[in-house]
Amino acid sequence: MEPGIIGSRLASAAIGPLVRKLFVTEGPGAGLVDKPIRISGYVSFRGEKRSLTESDLRSLAGKLVRQALRTGERAVAADEQQAVADALAATLHALGDLTLSDVEAVRLGTSAFARELRRAADRPERELTADGTYFYERLLEAACLHILHFFTQRSTFVAHSLVAQTRGIAELTAKVDELIRRDPLPGAQDAAFEAEYLPYVARRHAKLTIYGIDLGSSPTRWPLDAAYLSLEATGLPAVTPVPARWLDAAAPYDHPSGVFQVEGAVDVDRAEQVLEALAHAPASQPADQALAGSRRVLLRGEAGSGKTTLVQWLAVSAARQDLPPRMAYLEDRVPFVLPLRTLTRHGERLPAPRDFLTAAGCPLGGSQPDGWAHRVLAAGRGLVLVDGIDEVPDAERARTRTWLRDLMDLYDGDNRWLVTSRPSAVGMDWLSEDGFTELTLSAMGPAETATFIRRWHAAARQGTDEDEELEAYEAQLLASVRLKPDLGRLATNPLMCGLICALHRDRRGYLPHGRKDLYEAALSMLLSRRDRERDMRLPDLREAPQLDLLQRLAYWLIKNGRTEMDRSRAEDIIGRALPAVPEAAALGGAPVVFEHFLQRSGLLREPAPGTVDFVHRTFQDFLGARAAVEDGDFGLLTAHAGDDQWEDVIRMAVALARPAERTAVFRDLLALGDGSRDGRVQARIYLLAAACLEHATTLDPDVRAAVEERTATLIPPRSEQEARALAEVGPLVLGLLPGAEGLSHVEAHHVVIAASHVASDAAIPFLSQFAKSASIAVRSQLVWSWSRFGSADYADQVIAHLDPAHLFYTLRSDEHLRQLDRLGIRVEQLDIRSGVSAEALTGFLRRRSPTRIKLLAATVPDLCFLEGQTALAELDLSHCPHLKDISPLSGLPLRHLSVISGRPDLDVSTLPELPRLVSLDLQLSALDRLPAGPMLPELRTLILNWEDGEKRPQEAVRRIPELFPGLERCALLGDVAEGDHVDITPLAGLAGLARLTVETSRDRIRGTHRLPTSVHLECLP
Repeated sequence: MEPGIIGSRLASAAIGPLVRKLFVTEGPGAGLVDKPIRISGYVSFRGEKRSLTESDLRSLAGKLVRQALRTGERAVAADEQQAVADALAATLHALGDLTLSDVEAVRLGTSAFARELRRAADRPERELTADGTYFYERLLEAACLHILHFFTQRSTFVAHSLVAQTRGIAELTAKVDELIRRDPLPGAQDAAFEAEYLPYVARRHAKLTIYGIDLGSSPTRWPLDAAYLSLEATGLPAVTPVPARWLDAAAPYDHPSGVFQVEGAVDVDRAEQVLEALAHAPASQPADQALAGSRRVLLRGEAGSGKTTLVQWLAVSAARQDLPPRMAYLEDRVPFVLPLRTLTRHGERLPAPRDFLTAAGCPLGGSQPDGWAHRVLAAGRGLVLVDGIDEVPDAERARTRTWLRDLMDLYDGDNRWLVTSRPSAVGMDWLSEDGFTELTLSAMGPAETATFIRRWHAAARQGTDEDEELEAYEAQLLASVRLKPDLGRLATNPLMCGLICALHRDRRGYLPHGRKDLYEAALSMLLSRRDRERDMRLPDLREAPQLDLLQRLAYWLIKNGRTEMDRSRAEDIIGRALPAVPEAAALGGAPVVFEHFLQRSGLLREPAPGTVDFVHRTFQDFLGARAAVEDGDFGLLTAHAGDDQWEDVIRMAVALARPAERTAVFRDLLALGDGSRDGRVQARIYLLAAACLEHATTLDPDVRAAVEERTATLIPPRSEQEARALAEVGPLVLGLLPGAEGLSHVEAHHVVIAASHVASDAAIPFLSQFAKSASIAVRSQLVWSWSRFGSADYADQVIAHLDPAHLFYTLRSDEHLRQLDRLGIRVEQLDIRSGVSAEALTGFLRRRSPTRIKLLAATVPDLCFLEGQTALAELDLSHCPHLKDISPLSGLPLRHLSVISGRPDLDVSTLPELPRLVSLDLQLSALDRLPAGPMLPELRTLILNWEDGEKRPQEAVRRIPELFPGLERCALLGDVAEGDHVDITPLAGLAGLARLTVETSRDRIRGTHRLPTSVHLECLP
């Protein structure tokens, strides 16, 4: 085989994973046959082990074409690329018809096997041009090379006659890969570099440090695949403006892209009813799906909430490229992991794309092809992960925002951008003008906490002989977290939960109370006890002198707004302090002492040569607070009350201070708040003071009352943002929030939001008083919050007392289904999320006949559980990545259907078997998979949605009159690219059309003069 045939694609690392999808994952049989298996027994698109549909096969062929073209060699014209993909798909489909055995195929060799495939497929390339045929043949032979390699690896027998061929194929594959690397085709240098860079990213970020697993022989790091815990990301409801005149037709139809916003005159009572039903809860989704529906996301999360772990997970997923369906949006993306703490450690200018790798410490930065990063971003293939806005000094954040804006203005394609930050580091609108969706990482609920504890102990058992002891600790801790509210409230993020697990094991089942005691115990464990338990022969240095020096490093970082410092500066700080700490000076000079801390304390690390930081920001803040208290810098603390980087420092300082010092801090905070003319700053300071009360074990009653009085001015909260901020105060706020009596529906909704975000079971009885509310928004928030509390207790005290009228029951686990069954609640509307299994749902629905169901990011593999649901009138399928088709819906009496799938190839060809539909919400690309001719005679409302990268809308508009001739209302929702337009001329053929809404400005719409004057055209720029 001439090397040129593989030049149209890169190498085995890229094409191999795609080709493997053609075949079942395990070999047929046990290998006891006396003759080879025929090729048709391997393919994954037929037989009992079918896992690939014909639509999937066409999609896979399209991916192979796109991967090949990405090398820079444009072998065919743009309008023939789909034809090449269709021909390739038809050829690969012929694998299921070959009577050849795998042995015979290998003996044929690559070129002959490719010819045999073309013959079996009846030569589908005959319709291609000469260039198209040449490109098709080269791509097919490249695929055949890997197909034969698959046979030599996966055959269920090992034939002696195949050994030589196996070695030859493997050697040929390696040589071709090396040839491409050494002498790539024009433009293929980028692909060759990515073949080296992507595996590096996968290895670099594939391990996660687990704090506290550092005793005995337990591993300190474990695979990200096992450690990653998918959390929810929550944001405010998106708002899709839709004319008020649609309300009668739409209500109570819930558009999956957001909430219907009223425009123009409308009956007020009707509008309020509809909007309450639609805007019942904030949008929520698995955090790793945030970038699937939005190209730009600002993700907020508390310290230790898992922001950096999510960044690692996304980077590794993109780098591996062998993606599950739910992560398909990362296909062919190149990740750039940009930790801001590293990029700004010396106050340097933030890097341009060509310097991304070098600035982030990637050793491959110097070997990247000139202009590679620019070409990746210009092509819209980038996954830009900017981690830690809060770790940039406040004075430099404006510069960081400008840097981000400049990058996005230059690379405004289909790149994905994720920016992470602590919640209060930047304002709510910090990146809103740039099209960012703002989400917040939710705290771990009881189920996530239990899962983390089990995984932690599973990791701790590796390499030890303490299985029985650790199993006992695991069971004891699971019970303690569930039964002790104070402990459960601490274990709501991965960092704190990991520390609790470590201390529980280290202290033989005993745990300290409160954050301060927890941190002190963790420091004790990390600084001294672990080495004693390991029998390390080291100088017996007490904790006090170690803390004295470490807190000086932490305090310097805090005062200078940094999270990293030069090693030379750290040694200088230690050197100046050593004369006052003779016990530490006995170890040697400053470099020796610093090295001791770096190697033995478990608190410092060296993220890059010559740079030092704390293993987690939480330890830096606690040690900095110790230094501030010891130095008596209380005025300095309160002067920074408006700076988010000092919030945790001030809280811990209150916990560490003596009673008189604590009182002075509170009085200074109140005076600062009282004197502020900025309402937002004032509220922030009052809330900080209220949050500090939790840590004030002893406090003057008058001071406590004064703090509560100021906090009361913020109650009831006036917005969802204020409600969430109040919840940060902790259980204290439950005693300040008003009860259900006398509140308006809006006020009650905000109060319930605040209380439901308090991570304590003490919130359950408070929330129960709102269960009788007539407001659908209040009742929906109560259902939405179920997963944050103990399932059974919450069900008994809250869920059981809700009026089910017009209420969606949001269910996130099989346990929720069991509780509804136990209580015998009549359920007509279900909102099914990830975590609910198809098996549990099937059993539940056998006893229920709901009228409305929403499946939002659910992981059910199919819709068979809906068979026989004769009362089901409305169904919303949004971003369900495992669904392949909607055929189980055939014959159901559906009136409203929304299909916004996470799979671009979802088969909707059975839509004509739902003749009662009156409204349909569909992804634009789905029109391609509908049969020709009129369908759905009762359909009156059609909403078509599209995302960046999908075909242009006017190409689908032509089919609308043919498919849905009875339409009265139509909406085309999606971004129209700059310089592009929508031609609505074909819609003039809809005789009954009354309303047409297009999500663009009027100057980008063509054919408006062709519409009858009776059609009302509305533009949503």
